[in-house]
Amino acid sequence: MNVKTIAVIGAGTMGRGIAYAAAFGGYATVLEDISRPRLEQAVSWIRKAFEEGVARGKVETAVSDKALALISTASNVEDAIREADLIIEAVPEELEMKLELFTIFDKFAKTGAIFASNTSSLSITDFTDVTVSRDRCVGMHFFNPVPKMKLIELVRTPHTSDETVATCQEVARRMGKEVVLVNEAPGFITTRINALIGNEAFHMLEAGIASARDIDKALKLGLNHPMGPFELVDLVGLDVRLNILDYLHRTLGEKYRPNSLLRRYVQEGRLGRKTGRGVYNYPEENAAEEKAWPYEAGKNAR
Repeated sequence: MNVKTIAVIGAGTMGRGIAYAAAFGGYATVLEDISRPRLEQAVSWIRKAFEEGVARGKVETAVSDKALALISTASNVEDAIREADLIIEAVPEELEMKLELFTIFDKFAKTGAIFASNTSSLSITDFTDVTVSRDRCVGMHFFNPVPKMKLIELVRTPHTSDETVATCQEVARRMGKEVVLVNEAPGFITTRINALIGNEAFHMLEAGIASARDIDKALKLGLNHPMGPFELVDLVGLDVRLNILDYLHRTLGEKYRPNSLLRRYVQEGRLGRKTGRGVYNYPEENAAEEKAWPYEAGKNAR
């Protein structure tokens, strides 16, 4: 299938990043969100990201100008998806919301459109079995920050066709990404492993084995991780990590039981960079939103 237009549903942190990648890949990109302020913030973030990319020599001016011209917005799902060849939902990890969206996709999308989910943990069939287009349903798990992170986990269900997989691989290539193929399972590859590492880090912090700063430093210098587990969870969101662990605990068993300190931080509203405080505190100017060009994410943790 020749993809020309991509619709991204949800203009939060992941949605705006995926829209950036889609436009960077040369696709006409429709970014949808029911919140007009969120849409405006997302477009502003994308524009600043391209401007920073040009300033740093990461993106050519001509590429930036072309990409920005390819982006449009919509305030309802039906309008956003009507002409899209590929629809990528990037809404919160709530099963009912995804079930509703895929029902809408099935009803209003053009014939032959591919339906993709950016879920980081849910089984794709949990919400795609409601469609009559199961062969065109797939997981495309992007990573935050999308402009920097090269990986996409491409998750196929027992019903996903080879043509759908091949099309999504080509889309990922044009976005400048690398793909790993995963047969559907809760948490895929990275989320399952990362959840265990992050949860164990909280166990160590709670037990007083080491400080958060030293645990992060140990994994960066000793295991060559680009970010420590606490820097990463502050970037992703402690509430997001807790929801993932709760789901993996239900589906995969006791080893994924969320640490009590993580749960307490979430109850206290310590959700990470987006609230200005998670495991670490952040400067007031970074509390509401990450930097426009997130190549140095985690650098300001303290």
